[in-house]
Amino acid sequence: MSLATAFPDVSGMRDYALDWALVDVETSGLVARRDRVLSVAVVTLGPDGEQTGEFSTLLDPGCDPGPVHVHGLTAGRLRGAPVFEQVAERIAAMLEGRVLVAHNAQFDYDFLAHEFARVRRSLPVSRRLCTLALNRRVDPPTEDLRLGTLAAHYGVPRLRAHDALDDTRVLAGVLRGSLREAARLGLPLPLVPCPPRQDPRFAPKPPKTPCAFRNPGRLSPGGKLVQGMKVALTGETAVSRAELTERAVAAGLNVVTSVSRHTGVLVTNAPASGSAKARRAVAEGVPVVDERTFLRMLDDVRPGTPHGQPAASVPAPAAAPPEPALATADAPDTASPADTASPADTAAERTAGTAPAAPPRPKPKRASGPLAGRRVLALGGTHPRAAAARTRIVELGGAAAINLSAGVTDVVLLPGGDGDRRMRRITALEIPVHGADWLDAPTAAAPGPERAGSRQTPRVLPRGGVVDLPGQDVGALWSVTASWAQQTACEIDVVAFGVDEDEQVSRDEDFVFYGAPENPGGTVRLLCDGPTEQTVTVDTGTLPPAVRKVVVAAAVDGEPAFGDVGAVQITVGPDGGTAPLAQAVLDAATTERTMILAEIYRRGPLWRLRAVGQGYDHGLAELARGYGVDVAQE
Repeated sequence: MSLATAFPDVSGMRDYALDWALVDVETSGLVARRDRVLSVAVVTLGPDGEQTGEFSTLLDPGCDPGPVHVHGLTAGRLRGAPVFEQVAERIAAMLEGRVLVAHNAQFDYDFLAHEFARVRRSLPVSRRLCTLALNRRVDPPTEDLRLGTLAAHYGVPRLRAHDALDDTRVLAGVLRGSLREAARLGLPLPLVPCPPRQDPRFAPKPPKTPCAFRNPGRLSPGGKLVQGMKVALTGETAVSRAELTERAVAAGLNVVTSVSRHTGVLVTNAPASGSAKARRAVAEGVPVVDERTFLRMLDDVRPGTPHGQPAASVPAPAAAPPEPALATADAPDTASPADTASPADTAAERTAGTAPAAPPRPKPKRASGPLAGRRVLALGGTHPRAAAARTRIVELGGAAAINLSAGVTDVVLLPGGDGDRRMRRITALEIPVHGADWLDAPTAAAPGPERAGSRQTPRVLPRGGVVDLPGQDVGALWSVTASWAQQTACEIDVVAFGVDEDEQVSRDEDFVFYGAPENPGGTVRLLCDGPTEQTVTVDTGTLPPAVRKVVVAAAVDGEPAFGDVGAVQITVGPDGGTAPLAQAVLDAATTERTMILAEIYRRGPLWRLRAVGQGYDHGLAELARGYGVDVAQE
């Protein structure tokens, strides 16, 4: 049934009339550069929503099939199936010229991109659409956003979960229903541009072993190397660079690819060469030794302190550059003791769990107040005025929305808000609209069931609020999703840093950003879900011991600042479309170009999330340098 004939009352469906290629893969694991595709299905739809093609096949991955209890694909069942190279051309023909669609699309896209790379072909996809991201924007009244739940909501029958072909047919129905809702709400589709040619990041790379020791600081004059010390190499050497690196790593040193104020020593035979590393070492006062001296020192490296143990006396590094000015316009909100970290927490975080586990803290109470259970969208006003309105909404127990969705129950008009392009849709949807003075004493009927839905309301965190992440006996996969209003003058980049006890990355690869969207172990990943949303996933169960905290930040790519962007909303929850555990709306001040959004950190045996909302005037490169990374250095 076509979209146009089935839903003639929905105008503007032509804006969503594209050629689609719906994809589902079953895989041997979760890391695309390491694991393999076991089965793949593709269903193509025309602009009218009618199916135009279908293909599915099992694949022989040439490896262990992994979690058979999940996908049911045993090695015996896969034996005799084609290898990917034999079906690559047919799959490419179905994807060519179409928008790739999947539920958690970056997962399927990355796996297909790696499979195509292994057979020396490019994945012929220029755009993709994630139905999970689309439904986060739609916000339907469902318990969660899993594919099966959405299928039931949109009236799509599902026969066999984790069967690639059946899941793809179900996905077709979910896509049709999601597009109808997007059209009803007037939502732009979160289409993600994909590399027009084979991106080098899809070349298989072996994971790097992180250093097991804390950074002891710099090499002291006449002193010895200490395990964990950061060592950088530059220039020509008599011994090959690979051998030098191998010997240093075997001795317990941390070989890094750039120089910062946290580097312990630079090894070079030409300190006056003018290389970027040599210039930076001079600027930062980093000690420099030649190759022969370094090789001699490798024979007598002192024991270091393993991650997770308190640091011994650490030599103080040279004076660090002054800290950038902290945004002050967005002062911390008041939070209950159950939602904020005490000074004792801060001390315990520095020792990264060496103190006895804290006694169980009382579970934070669900929001209460006249706006409890309501999602309120504020339109118009200056940035400070809008930020104050959103703060007031949270104080009254409500959730502050930053985009129009099916979950919005009320709209507050600040000066100029009546000219917002979304007002036409708000009027058509009959969402109650209030003046700014409504927040002084809000009164309204409870939201109807069509808006309230059955999903559990996420806990609303104030700036600085903390929530314990449950299910930590074996670890879990958590996602932090950041979203913002559609921008025309700039783009927003979300990044993550996996840092140690000293708030430093142990290796450059623990800086996760668009150009390097996962760390070597695949335990921290960046998912780009569209122009208004990006997600960082963290597997707390498999993070290396060196990572005691994952810092999630955002940076404005362009001239505007966060005062022009407006609020950023973060939601945290188990990965995979389950209901979010908590959310927060963060308003920076006017001039900040980078902002720390959230931290997932160890506290004794627990993992916690803190909503931060701390902005800085500097750009991403300087933010990265503060965590021990120099993104601009060659």
